[in-house]
This record gives sequence, structure tokens and C-alpha cells, in this order.
Amino acid sequence: MKIPREEYPRPDFKRKDWINLNGVWDFEIDISNTGIEKGFYLKDKKFKEKIVVPFPPESKLSGIENKDFMVSVWYKKEIKIPEEWKNKRIFLNFGAVDFLTNLWINERHIGTHKGGYTPFKFEITEFLKKENFIVLNAYDDNRTFLQPCGKQSQKYNSYGCYYTRVTGIWQTVYMEATGKNYIKNFKIYPNFDTGEVLFLIDIDKEGEVKVEIHKESEKIDEKKTYGSGTVFLFFKIKNFIPWDIENPFLYDVKISLYSDKVLEDEVETYFGFRKIETRDKKILLNGKPIFLRMVLDQGYYPDGIYTAPSEQAIINDIKISKDMGFNGARLHQKIFEPLFLYWADKLGYIVWEEYPNWGVKSRISHESFGTIVKEWIEAIERDFNHPSIIGWCPLNETHMPQDNELVRSLYKITKNVDKTRPVIDTSGYIHVETDIYDCHNYKQNPEEFKRDFEPFEKEDKVWQNFPQFDAPYRGQPYWVSEYGGIWWDIEGIKEGWGYGERPKTKEEFIERYKKLTEVLLNHPRICGFCYTQLYDIEQEVNGLYTYSRKPKFDPEIIRKINTQKAKIEE
Repeated sequence: MKIPREEYPRPDFKRKDWINLNGVWDFEIDISNTGIEKGFYLKDKKFKEKIVVPFPPESKLSGIENKDFMVSVWYKKEIKIPEEWKNKRIFLNFGAVDFLTNLWINERHIGTHKGGYTPFKFEITEFLKKENFIVLNAYDDNRTFLQPCGKQSQKYNSYGCYYTRVTGIWQTVYMEATGKNYIKNFKIYPNFDTGEVLFLIDIDKEGEVKVEIHKESEKIDEKKTYGSGTVFLFFKIKNFIPWDIENPFLYDVKISLYSDKVLEDEVETYFGFRKIETRDKKILLNGKPIFLRMVLDQGYYPDGIYTAPSEQAIINDIKISKDMGFNGARLHQKIFEPLFLYWADKLGYIVWEEYPNWGVKSRISHESFGTIVKEWIEAIERDFNHPSIIGWCPLNETHMPQDNELVRSLYKITKNVDKTRPVIDTSGYIHVETDIYDCHNYKQNPEEFKRDFEPFEKEDKVWQNFPQFDAPYRGQPYWVSEYGGIWWDIEGIKEGWGYGERPKTKEEFIERYKKLTEVLLNHPRICGFCYTQLYDIEQEVNGLYTYSRKPKFDPEIIRKINTQKAKIEE
């Protein structure tokens, strides 16, 4: 069969020597979670089923389509190492596996990873033989209320705004080869004010690092340095081209690592010159006020659930959003795969990245804090270089009894990992310390909706979800990061769900959408909106598109409403 999701999964960290391991794997559901005791990792153990990776076993595309709780699942695959990889270091990469992973190579346990949303890899060089097989076990039980799982249902069925669960492998699995030395990670700091760009490159051993910068097909600069650990390279680009929504220009980069003049590793990446700052209650992109015309995107697909069926499906989700006049999205309760962020970079689509903290008590707790912090840092480290990401949001709708110091700590940790972007501590609900103040308001009557925000027109009195608990507003930019959610179903979904009273006609829907949206566009101090949501998901039918991405309304009508000039942009 053709390899599913055959494209390179991380275009921002691309190596030439790689092998995609997606496709058919052996698979077994371990109902009693006793597979380790029963020796499921041994070579002669036969699994009962076949699964198509990287699609989760709940999905149709996986070939399993089991929607029940699967606390423990097992995967097995034989792997072949190319002859030309002899004497190279070989790494086995997993884009994401939900939730606790154990991995064996040739019956030897080589490592674990905890967290369902971030990538991990193991060097497998010393474990390889002439014939090789890998076995992976994923333990996943979101009913403990200790496991961050976003919108995955903790009941048997989907309901309300909770959807089908995802278990095990749900992003691409692949191998890479390097020399004896390799590039571990890098961060790129473009300075929009000066045209300078700083590279911080982590290497495994001492060596020479060369960085080439290309403008389209032309190499415009090249520098080398020698060192170990983290090395630094500094460039000045004259007359640089900015990255923005209208012209998302990207500079291509090649990073090469040498030992004794021998090429050990080479990575292709890119960067864009853009600046995000907050000033005078506004968010500025490249020094100019920008109104956030955003939509809620939860990253679900009818046939793949968490996993897009193809790269084109990812591109299409950004395209249909832009077709309706949105300039970006809140990537909601899920760490999206790197390929989505690559296309956001390419297409000029700004995003807020959010951690999927739902699933734990009060949506943040002492028992789960270590898991959340570890995985959130992994997400920021993975996605730091994407110009499309304009801010971080580690939490969503936390509620009492929340420990405010946990929220504050997570905010400060985020700021320490990335000092270049604003951070919302906890979207919508009980703020503690935040760079941008937001709220979630689903009132359906435009006049009532308008009245909530009128006091903020002349004084620093913002509408809050829980004013009795919220930290005081201190002059930050203020936006309505969830609103609307208007219930409209064109497919006859049984037990459908949405916000408020359903409009009786399409015309009534459009009128409500227009009036609610114009309240925010015409407000002199509100700097953005995020409409709930881009497309339906299962029983939740408040999308502007159906779950299969069919438009419910003429996109041009929505586009004209959304693209009106906002008061804050004048």
C-alpha cells in the first residue's frame, strides 16, 4: 500500500537521511493491561490485528475503528536499515503517542515517554542487529483525571463539547540517520527592528557549524563557528523582507555540522522577520496594530480524528478559514502537528498555541502539574521558530478551586522559555497573571452582548467571566477569545449541541453573526475576536462548516462581515 502521510513531518527541522515508518503495523488491544507480564515485547508474540499508522485505533483510517476505552495497546513492526546507513547513528522518532509510551527494540527495553502531544526520539544504534523489530506499548486512561487529554471524552460516548478519544500513535513514525555528531536543536531569533538574526544551535559533540541563509534560490550569507554544547552565529541582513499576513516571506536556512571537515549532519529550516508586541491596549504586528480575526480550530477530522488524512487536508483547513476572512486561529485544546504550523507560516496565518489541559481536576492540579509543565515546555521547544505563532496559552477555562500559584508558575515558566511572545495564563476564566486579558462570552442577543462591553469604552472596566475570582485588569490588550457558537445544523445530527437558541433561518443566523461580530469590530478598545468555531465536530454543530468541511453559508458573506475595518485599526 502507499505510505499514508508520506510527507516529511517537520519541514522546520528537515533531514535528507530519513525513512517513513507509517503504514501497516501489527496491533493488539491489551484489555487487562498485562502485556508486559505476558511478554508482548518478545519476538515470537503474535498480535491479533493490523493497524494503519499513524491513524489512532479509534479512527476509520486506522482499520480498527474501536471507540471503546483501550487502556493499553501494543504495536509491532519489522524495520530494515539501509546499507548506506552503516556506521551512522540512527534515531527512531515519534511525532506523538497518547499517553505513556514504552519502547522495545529486539526485545530490549530502550525508554519511555510521558505525554500524549509532543515528539520524542530514541537513539537505537547500539540495539540494532541484522534483522530488527520494534514493539511499542501505549498506556492511556483519561478517566484518572490526572492525564491532560483536551477534548477527549472521559465517558463512553462523545457528548457536548467532548469528542472521540485518541489512543496510541497518532503522528508519523520515522527513522533518521546522522554521523557521529548531530544537531540536537536550535532556536532562531530574528530582530525585526535591526535586520539581525541570531542562531543558537545545540550540538551533541564538539564540531564546526556552518549556517547558510537563502533568499528564495539565492544564497545571501554564510558563516561558520567552532564549539560544543550551544554555539552562536549572528547575521545582519540588509533590506530584509518582513513576514506578515499579506506577504508571509520566509528565508530558507541550511545548518551543517562538521567534525574534522567531515559532514556529520545537515538540517534544513527557515525563519521569518516579524515582531509581536503589546502596547496601549493593542497587539502590534511589525509595529502596526492588528485586530485578531480568529476562529476556534480544534484539529479534528471525521475519518482520522486527531490525525489529518493528508497534508492537503491541513492546507484546506487554513484555506477555508481565510476564505471566510479570518486571519488566524486559536489552536484549541490540542498541540497541532508541525505540518499545520509550517503551512500557517507559508500561508500567512497567525495562531495562538494552547496546551490541552482539560481532563485533569480543575483543569490544573498539583498531581498533574509535573506532566503539564514537562509537556508544555516540550511543545514550546518544538514550535519556537514558527513565525505564525504569536502567543502561548498554557491553560483554558480553569475554574475554582484552582491554585492560583500553579497558574502563576506556569505563566512564568512559559515566559522564561520564550521571552519573545505574549502569554495568556488561562484563557477566558480565572486570570492570575497575564500579558493579554481575554474572556469567553456566548450571549446570543447582540444588544445584551454589546452592553457587557460598553463600560470598557471609556474606562478600564472589562467584562469578566468570574469577576469575584479574576485578577484585576491592569491595562493589557483585551479580546473576546470565544464568542458566538451559534447552533446551526444542515445535516440532521441527532442530539446536536450548540450555544443558545437556534436561529430559525439562514438569514437569522447571518444577522446574529453580523451583529455579534460588529460589536467587537466597532469597539474602540477590543483588539480581537475568536469565533466558535470553524467546523462542526461530531455532535457539536456550531461550526461555519460541517464536519466534512462543507460550507453552511456562502463564505463571501462571512468574509465581508469579518474583514470590515476594526475601530482599533483606525
